[in-house]
Amino acid sequence: MRGYRRLKASGGLGRVAAVKEALTNTPACQPAACSLRFLGLENKEAELSVRQFLLVRRVATGLGEALLESVGNHDKPVRYALPMRWREVLRAHGFCVAEKTSAWLWTGFTALYLANGIFTVFKLAVVNAAETVRARTRPLGRYVFFDALGSGNLPSSGNDGDSHDIVNWYLRWSQRAHGIDNVCHSVAGVVVRLAGTTPVIAVQSALRPLGNFDSLMKFFLWSVVSCVRAFLGILSATWWPALMLGEAAKAAQVRFQKPELLACDYLFHNSNWIYRPLWTYEAARKGSRILFYFYSTNVEQFKGGGLYPPIPYGWQAMTWPQYLVWNEYQASFIRRAVGVSVTIDVVNSISFHAGKPAPRDMPTNSIAVFDVQPMRDAIYRPLALIVEYYVPRNANQFLTDIHETAVSAGFFVILKRKRDVGSRVHPAYVRTTKALLLDEQCAEIDPTTSAKALIERCQAVVSTPFTSTALIGRELGKPSIYYDPYGICEKDDRAAHGIPIVSGRAELLVWLATLEPKSVQTGVEA
Repeated sequence: MRGYRRLKASGGLGRVAAVKEALTNTPACQPAACSLRFLGLENKEAELSVRQFLLVRRVATGLGEALLESVGNHDKPVRYALPMRWREVLRAHGFCVAEKTSAWLWTGFTALYLANGIFTVFKLAVVNAAETVRARTRPLGRYVFFDALGSGNLPSSGNDGDSHDIVNWYLRWSQRAHGIDNVCHSVAGVVVRLAGTTPVIAVQSALRPLGNFDSLMKFFLWSVVSCVRAFLGILSATWWPALMLGEAAKAAQVRFQKPELLACDYLFHNSNWIYRPLWTYEAARKGSRILFYFYSTNVEQFKGGGLYPPIPYGWQAMTWPQYLVWNEYQASFIRRAVGVSVTIDVVNSISFHAGKPAPRDMPTNSIAVFDVQPMRDAIYRPLALIVEYYVPRNANQFLTDIHETAVSAGFFVILKRKRDVGSRVHPAYVRTTKALLLDEQCAEIDPTTSAKALIERCQAVVSTPFTSTALIGRELGKPSIYYDPYGICEKDDRAAHGIPIVSGRAELLVWLATLEPKSVQTGVEA
């Protein structure tokens, strides 16, 4: 916290983001050293895969706090497990590094991943052997697999008979794999559901058991050679085989897998945007499509002073082969991040979370309000964001302005928070929302309610910049704006995706005057 305050006071909050951006674009090991069959990739792909893995394991969490701690302790040397090339990046950005301590921490880190990798190899070998001996591999026919879903992303029945979840969206998509027998996911404890007439079933993981002795023997041989190689590598400072052993084992399983046991499509979403699993390269070689889809659009940073900021860390290291995006604005963002040679399909909004249905007895003059609740300082400040927008000052004024102007104009206000974050939410925000909800013309709806279902039943939509609900509102033909209470956002910011940005109460009143409140009103259950 001291480091945060010192950087903010000196205008240096961008130092942390600059380091993360530099690491995104700096090889962590020699590209030529990654061309071995161990990873099954070419030089550039292999190095990028190692870099992606480290960006998730070492940069996404922990590094920002370590840098802030250094600043907060009068530039005390950073002690953090990073490879040598990345420690040089920290020094190039003005941070002192405790070289010996960080080198030992890095050795320990890779040793832990070596142990974890050996365990993964052993577990995969046992599971594959057991399934092969028992011949109990579950036949799935022609299927697709969705990665990293929760129970709320699976089909459920809404008031209108349409579940706004990713599975139903996919089955309506014109470019889906056809002739599908099953849709698979790895959400534990979920009974078989139906999306239309298609079964939606849970499997243990995306990797299917090998199921035959020939493939099993090849995997055993690979396992022995690779474990020895990884162990010897860590002794000779060739650390990346030890680091990637577990991931390489999964890739080897797919490499020895029969193509007919693989999914037609594997779908990954933008919560895990950086690391593309090694096994997906093998699956793609065997004919599977690897699809990366966006369930939201709020991925760009705010324009400031007439200039666009650098692309946020991680995006430029991506290697997904095909992207599904909402519109041309998002397609342009992907091209700026990874180049123009990738395949990008513009598919309009992508439903993701089924959620609860919206109440049927909502007032017909309702305005749906979507905000981003601010987090406690101890959670938010370590991020060291250059533009601090999602803070109590903005969030509270956003709600207060909309409530006072909309109610005075004859509208009913329905607030839907992005998600329930429990005790992590900032107490100042909690106090403001509680005060607003005392008004009978204002209600809060369950955060798990489907945003699309809510918008369908409302007259207009007001969103905080630059959340995707504004785009859903526009797609459904509802008047839709971003409201910026203090005029921080620049009205021509491409991150708005063409949605009007209304700044301050005066402009908000003008926009509300263009709407005609519907007269019929009923109650609504919060």
